[in-house]
Parts: sequence; C-alpha cells; structure tokens
Amino acid sequence: MPQTVCPAAGTMFTPSGFSPHLASTCSEADPVTEPEDEGGPQEARGPGACLADGPPITSASLDTLIQHLVPTTDYYPEKAYVFTFLLSARLFISPPELLARLCETCIKQQQLDQSPLDMAKVRKFGPKILQLLTEWTETFPTDFREEKMVGLFKDIIHRIAPCDEAYWKTLNQVLQTLSQKLAAIAQGEESIVKVNASSVSSISDKLVAFKTKSPPIQKDMLTICNDPYTLAQQLTHIELEHLSHIGPEEFVQAFVQKDKLDSTQPCFSEQKKKTTNLEAYVRWFNRLCYLVATEICMPAKKKQRAQVIEFFIDVARECFNIGNFNSLMAIISGMNMSPVSRLKKTWGKAKTAKYFILEHQMDPTGNFYNYRTALRGAAHRSQTANSNREKIVIPFFSLLIKDIYFLNEGCANRLPNGHVHFAKFVELARQVGEFMTWKQMECPFETDRSILHYLHTAPIFSEDGLYLASYESESPENQVEKDRWKALRSNILGKTKELKELKEHHGS
Repeated sequence: MPQTVCPAAGTMFTPSGFSPHLASTCSEADPVTEPEDEGGPQEARGPGACLADGPPITSASLDTLIQHLVPTTDYYPEKAYVFTFLLSARLFISPPELLARLCETCIKQQQLDQSPLDMAKVRKFGPKILQLLTEWTETFPTDFREEKMVGLFKDIIHRIAPCDEAYWKTLNQVLQTLSQKLAAIAQGEESIVKVNASSVSSISDKLVAFKTKSPPIQKDMLTICNDPYTLAQQLTHIELEHLSHIGPEEFVQAFVQKDKLDSTQPCFSEQKKKTTNLEAYVRWFNRLCYLVATEICMPAKKKQRAQVIEFFIDVARECFNIGNFNSLMAIISGMNMSPVSRLKKTWGKAKTAKYFILEHQMDPTGNFYNYRTALRGAAHRSQTANSNREKIVIPFFSLLIKDIYFLNEGCANRLPNGHVHFAKFVELARQVGEFMTWKQMECPFETDRSILHYLHTAPIFSEDGLYLASYESESPENQVEKDRWKALRSNILGKTKELKELKEHHGS
C-alpha cells in the first residue's frame, strides 16, 4: 500500500541487523563504558569504534566523543567513527557548533595561536585535520551550505598554511569539489520540485468518463513500452536518481524531534530540518502504486485489463532480478489496492502464477523475512559482482525508514546519567552506511526519455477515481459498493461535466 515517511507506532518493524548488545544497552541498569580521556586518544583497534585501547564504545559524554574526533600529530580517528559521530552528533549539537568546538580544540592542543609555530609539529598535524574536514565535506556536503562552516574551515587552514603552501591548494580543491556537489544537490532539489508539480497536476479522474463512451485518444503504458525488461530498467533509473539525492543526515533529521526520552532540545529548527529528498522518494513510491492501479483499471475490456496485469507481473519479476526491490514492492502494492484486487473476473482471465511467487517474496510475515533474505542475497551478489548490472541493490525504502524509526524509538539518545547512547548510533550508522553504499551505484542501463516522461507525468486516478473506474469495469457486488458507485458517479462525473461546459463556454 502507499507509504508515509513516519510510520505509526503500531506499524513498527524490528531492524534486520539489530545487534544483540544494543538490546541490552537500552536498559537503565546496564553498565556504562566511558573510556578515560587522558590527552589525545590512541589509534582505535578492532571492528567497532573504540577509545584508547579499550572495548568498543557503548556510551560516553558528548565532550569525550568530540575529543575522540579531534586528530593530533600521531592520532587519527577511525573512518567508521568519523561517519558515526558526524551522523549522530547533530541530534545534540549543530554542525557549525561542532566544527567550532573541533577547531577550538585543535588550535589549543597544537598551539596554533602561538607565534612562531612549531613547524615540525604542525606538519604532522596538518594533513590529518585536512583529511578530517575533507571527509566531512564529502559525506555531509549540505552541512557546508552555511557560510559559518566554510569560514571555520578556511580559518583553521589559514593557521597551518605558513608551514606548507600545499595546504591552501588542497583547501581550494576541496572547496571547488564541495561547490560542485552543492550545485548538483540544488539542481536535484529543483528537479524534484518540478516533478512533484507535474505529478500533482497529473491526478485526474475525468478520464473515468471515457470508460462508458468510445475509447479516448489517451496513451497508456503498453503503447509507450511493451517490453517488461525495458520498463524495469527505466524504473531503476528513477529509483537510483532519487537515491543519489538522499544525504545520510536526512535519516537522522527525519526523526530529530521524535526522541521523547531525550531531555535535550533538538538543534534543528523546522527550516533547517531538511528531509526534502527522502520525502520525495516516498512520494515517488506512492505515485508508482497509483500509476499501476490506474493502468489496470482504465481499459474498458476485461481482456485488456488482464493483459496489463500480466505485463506488470513481468515488470515486477524483472525488477526483482535486477535488485530493484522498491519498484517491485510499489507494483505489488498497486496490484493489491482494493479497486484492483476486487476485479475478480479480470484476475480470473490473467495468468498469475508468477505474481503469487513475487507476492510471497514480499510477504510481510515474519517481519518481511523472505524479502530480507532476498535483500541479503542481492547485497552479497553486489559485493562479488564483476558487472555493474549485478551490483544494483535498491531496498524497499519505506521498510528501511521504519527500521530506522524503530531503532530511534526503541532506545533513548541519552542514558540516565546523561551520556550519549553511542551503541545505538553505531547501529544507526551501520544501516545508513549500507544504504550509502547502494545509492552510489550509477545506473548501467540506457535512458529512454519517452518512458521516463510517461512514468513521471502520466495521469493517475485518485483513490475515488480508482474505485469508480473499478466499478465501471466490474459492477458492484453488494449494496455498500452500489451506494458508493452511485455517489462517486455523481461526484466525479458531475465535476467532469462542469469542467467540459466551462471549457466550451470559454472556447466560444
């Protein structure tokens, strides 16, 4: 069924990779691990994010976690730690404030406000702070939309530049790349606005009026593309385009005000709480659901409707083979919408054996056990593949959002002693990090502009329009359906008549 960004409390799912140690760290009685903070931390070891030579961090004060991010002449934080902390820290401290704290600590520790500088010491430190800031700009570029962030970046490099002019060159290269990324993000957001506008305007129930008259001169999916594999490829283009625009921070910002157990105030105002790309992706899923349902309900003849059903079953199968689980679920959801599923005579005419196999794969039973198994298989194939076509993994996005929502709601951001519940954010970073790997895949298929245009702009019915089209195709079976049919005909067809008369009036 069509999805929303934030699921209701009663529809939460258990994340597939919910770590056993996380379940225990949710308890108030659990011991808290806060490593000693004596000078600069040592190089972390082992698979988890660690402080000094101790075990993986489960919790620590915010100050300690910030200190662990700060590079020194002989220390650089684990890459996994950098991603995890930069992703989750925004729940407690805004990115500009965090960068200011980081720079302030670096200046103090490396005595960058002294003259003359200790050249040998700064030459050891310089590449490390540059690396950290470069990683930040690459992974969370939207943080640097704020001029303060860029100003802080330039200031710290200005302080170490006397030791090596190459630092200025590196800074300029990083800022140039950053500028290009931000421009691409802005362009993507503009295209989303345009697509949304065309999608909203394409909701039209007036086409239902044609079902009782001669067939309209109206394009349908099969006249645009009758090859299931080609359509699956074009759907994959759209999916990967949407994924490419979603930043990792959006997963945190989507639920930034959901943590009722956290006493700290969210550091994002509504204006800064950007989840534009994430929400646009959910809207695309909903549009595809309604488009599939519209295409099935629109034809006047049962044989044509059955043909459309069989076509979309084949498209769904090709999506599964490609690894495009989001389009697969949208197609199945569209077919499962009540106005479609009630068309028993139409379904009786269609060959549906392959459909039931696909429906079984996406069965929600056991917390989507079958789907999660298939997803792990696709992820493994992606890791070992030689061909780009075998590397595609597009998860069922709404379930991923629900997993992250559950993780956020299931454990508090802070423990009772005020420490940051870092084990929770390690798991969050694991799930988001896996997604980030998948979203970087470039689509290996050729684009077909006409198909893409149709998928984005083809008229779709509203829910009422779908029911009316369904009743026009196969008559109501009971009094409730008959009453609804009568009301819908009066409402929708009445509006269509008014619109037609208005157009004729203006035309004359």
